[in-house]
Amino acid sequence: MISLSLSLFLLCVSQLFLFSMSFVGFAKAFQGSYMKSSITQIERRFDIPSSFIGVIDGSFEIGNLLVIAFVSYFGAKMHRPRLIGAGCLIMALGSFLTALPHFFQGLYKYETTISHSSEANGTETILPCLNNESRPQGDDLPSAETQTECEKVAGSSLWVYVFLGNMLRGFGETPVMPLGLSYLDDFAKKENTAFYLAFIQTVTILGPMFGFMLGSFCAKLYVDIGAVDLDTITINHKDSRWVGAWWLGFLLTGAVMLLAGIPFWFLPRSLPKQEKSPDNKSADAQEGEQDTFITMDSSKSPPSEKQEPVTMAALAKDFLPSLRRLFSNTIYLLIILTNLVQVNGFIGLITFKPKFIEQTYGQSQSKAIFMIGGLLSQCNSGCSCSLKHWDPVCSNNGLTYASPCLAGCQSSTGVGKELVYQNCTCVGDAHLPAANRSAVLGQCPHQDSCDHMFKIYMGLSVLGAFISACGATPGYVILLRSIQPDLKSLSLGMQTLIARTLGGIPPPIYFGALIDGTCLKWGVKRCGGRGACRLYDSNAFRSRFLGLVYGLYSLSYVLSAMLFNRLAHRHRQEAIQNQAKDMEQEAGSNVNGPAAIVKCKENLDKETTI
Repeated sequence: MISLSLSLFLLCVSQLFLFSMSFVGFAKAFQGSYMKSSITQIERRFDIPSSFIGVIDGSFEIGNLLVIAFVSYFGAKMHRPRLIGAGCLIMALGSFLTALPHFFQGLYKYETTISHSSEANGTETILPCLNNESRPQGDDLPSAETQTECEKVAGSSLWVYVFLGNMLRGFGETPVMPLGLSYLDDFAKKENTAFYLAFIQTVTILGPMFGFMLGSFCAKLYVDIGAVDLDTITINHKDSRWVGAWWLGFLLTGAVMLLAGIPFWFLPRSLPKQEKSPDNKSADAQEGEQDTFITMDSSKSPPSEKQEPVTMAALAKDFLPSLRRLFSNTIYLLIILTNLVQVNGFIGLITFKPKFIEQTYGQSQSKAIFMIGGLLSQCNSGCSCSLKHWDPVCSNNGLTYASPCLAGCQSSTGVGKELVYQNCTCVGDAHLPAANRSAVLGQCPHQDSCDHMFKIYMGLSVLGAFISACGATPGYVILLRSIQPDLKSLSLGMQTLIARTLGGIPPPIYFGALIDGTCLKWGVKRCGGRGACRLYDSNAFRSRFLGLVYGLYSLSYVLSAMLFNRLAHRHRQEAIQNQAKDMEQEAGSNVNGPAAIVKCKENLDKETTI
């Protein structure tokens, strides 16, 4: 009776761990994907280029890099569930810290060249075309003292909180996967490991879906919602100056992560191995997935259940030899290289994919419709137009002008988002008189064909994501089965360390620099200087962005083919060795048997197979 109760208790605990790991995987992906979806909003709020936002985005990997190797190695000898719970708490605090700058910054003021004049009847007249005596101040360079004071008031350096908060998230994420998967594999039956991993991956993959949905929702809410009268805002969420309520999602994702970490504080340090079912006991004589590990002498690798307490000094002394054993495994190195290239392509894609969709499918061909007015012409010669600021209007001839002043607009009707500029002398439509040449706020809408192409693009993206996801669980199984049992946590940790270092930090930076090279119009900061890009050359953006992504994925396919060949070769070698051993046993010849077995064991000590 006691044995039955204990078995039921252990079953409940193991299921609790499985569901908890799945939920924390969802929360982690939910949190990370929301960060990716908010990249554009953060870039605009702090007026920074894409290459710099890549540095901020890479701070997650920097935090992970600082502790991953030590957490993976030393954490395997400690209370793993509680370390995961502590990591969840730190990730939640990181999210809250990321949202903090919003409460310290003043109200968001988007750049505009529009002058306002109040009339006696209370209405408001917009004066887009200024006379020569009313030259805008935006073109004058501020003094050093003025700029310093302006930056202090504008809170332009508060992006540091976003950097530190994202780094803190990376710090907290460190123990989750390495310790969680090794804990799972330690108590799971060999035939259940793949199912458990697939279950965790299935729940985890829901995180990005909800994260990007939340990002889309928050992006349509104005950043200072509840603090300003939205009727006075003359831009909408389609404008490149619009900043959504990016901070709101970080509060929500932080709360979800806080809840996800609670169960881990109540789980035991370890669980006994699940018993094999009667149907599988007859298969013990054959090599299974986990049975292909090298049988180690008790003196070299005692069972984890009977391990004696060890000191931190002893663990540290064994750290470097463990690293040498790990990286002498050829299959493990190929897995690392393949994963590294894939992560480079994935991180670059997922970081700037919202911007890519916005620039490629959210507007018409930028270069073809954009008229910046840097060639000041006769039609607006009577106006004192600023060439720095970005206040786009769409004329009735389908061209986007950088400002109503550059369009030569003389008057306007309506208020707020319903403003319509009239008598625009630069709108070149010969069939209309000057009085009927008008323009409305914002950039010109995209072409009708963009909607059709966008659907095709999303369909291909879903198909590609499905194909990539099919390799996730087999990849983890290959990794876990190709290394020594006592190196599982370290191998997962080193894989994460290398992926974060070389696959997580550089891609947002070099992808961002590549994207900055396609900018057609840069914004201007409140205190002067170049701000965030307002308009990109969508053709150049698409060719450079997708070309780099597809190039990296093509390289990963080549490495995957090399890995497959290596695995097939090792499998053939093992089959030959097993066949020779069976023949020796059948012939009753034991002269060279022990020596051959020892030789095989020594050769495979460095590298195990599936």
